[in-house]
Amino acid sequence: MTGQDILHSFFLIFSGAAVIATAALYTRQPMLVAYIVLGALAGPYGMAFVDDTALLSGIAEIGIIFLLFLVGLDLPTQKLKNMLGESLLTALGTTAVFFSAGGLVMLSFGFSMTEAVIVGIGVTFSSTILGVKLLPTTVLHHRHVGEIVISLLLVQDLLAIVALILIGYLGGSAEQDGTALLTLTLGLPALIAGALATVKFAILPLLQRFDDFHEYIFLLAIGWCLAIAQVAHMCGLSYEVGGFIAGVSLATSPIAQYIANHLKPLRDFFLVMFFFTVGASINLQVLSSVWMPIAALAFVILLIKPWTFTRLLTMQGETMSSAKEVGLRLGQASEFSLLVSYMALNASLLGAKSAAVLQAATVLTLLINSYLVVSKYPNPIAADPALRRD
Repeated sequence: MTGQDILHSFFLIFSGAAVIATAALYTRQPMLVAYIVLGALAGPYGMAFVDDTALLSGIAEIGIIFLLFLVGLDLPTQKLKNMLGESLLTALGTTAVFFSAGGLVMLSFGFSMTEAVIVGIGVTFSSTILGVKLLPTTVLHHRHVGEIVISLLLVQDLLAIVALILIGYLGGSAEQDGTALLTLTLGLPALIAGALATVKFAILPLLQRFDDFHEYIFLLAIGWCLAIAQVAHMCGLSYEVGGFIAGVSLATSPIAQYIANHLKPLRDFFLVMFFFTVGASINLQVLSSVWMPIAALAFVILLIKPWTFTRLLTMQGETMSSAKEVGLRLGQASEFSLLVSYMALNASLLGAKSAAVLQAATVLTLLINSYLVVSKYPNPIAADPALRRD
């Protein structure tokens, strides 16, 4: 892909995304769905306006690294401890149910055990982006329902990191299994310890010494994130896991939130490209042959997720109204579901059809669930003024 081709692709992606995102906002839809739809329409399986997505995929992966870096920045040690104590049981219980339900749907339609396992993993997560975006910051973030939603999403984010490591392990060849296992048992703890030590003795002193130079803080944060991502890749782990470790290692810094706030626009830039490439990888011709498993998987997610969250939360003493609200707010698949399909497809753990099932079902649940939440509970984009809360 030449420089001119890249510029042309950027023009199509971001101009087209602006147009479709406008329509998405008018129809109360999450904008990430607009990016996926644009990718499907303009990508090689659609109108082929962008027919070479290989380089774009590499660039888009930076968005996922930054996404997980920011997730890690929001997880200081004390917060992790409190969160695990409050939400771990519910998160693990729901994970088991969702994994089993997704896997059984795939097996019932004749997909392989490996594909069923990967799709089961993919559907266990709820959307952090959608869940947080539809929480009114002035109302629920400091109330009990908001605390439950956010803590469950953060635990799921941790489980997603484990899933990415597992997919990397499963994607290795038989000859690589011993090395991969050694990497998980020795390399991962060593990388975490090394990152924490480097932050304590090098990064934090630099941040304190030059905290008046905002541009330097910005550059140091990006450099640290990408450096640990590269080291993780060299150790046999994924770039994404490295980004998460880089974020966690900086989470105790007093300027962690400053870094997070200033990196979000950069993350969003690359995430537009990631969701576009996900959409571009969806073979529209394949969808017509797998519409039944797509519909079944989406239906199961939309039915099972709210019910399971509601049941487990009421068993833990939450009121029925709070439990139902949390259940509906978390009753969809996730951007991590798309990331799982993206990585598993590249690792040959998913075929074109099973990847299309997971991707299309995820998009359907995001669309339908967002309508349900926006029409029933307080949120920033509600059409009903009585429900609209900033």
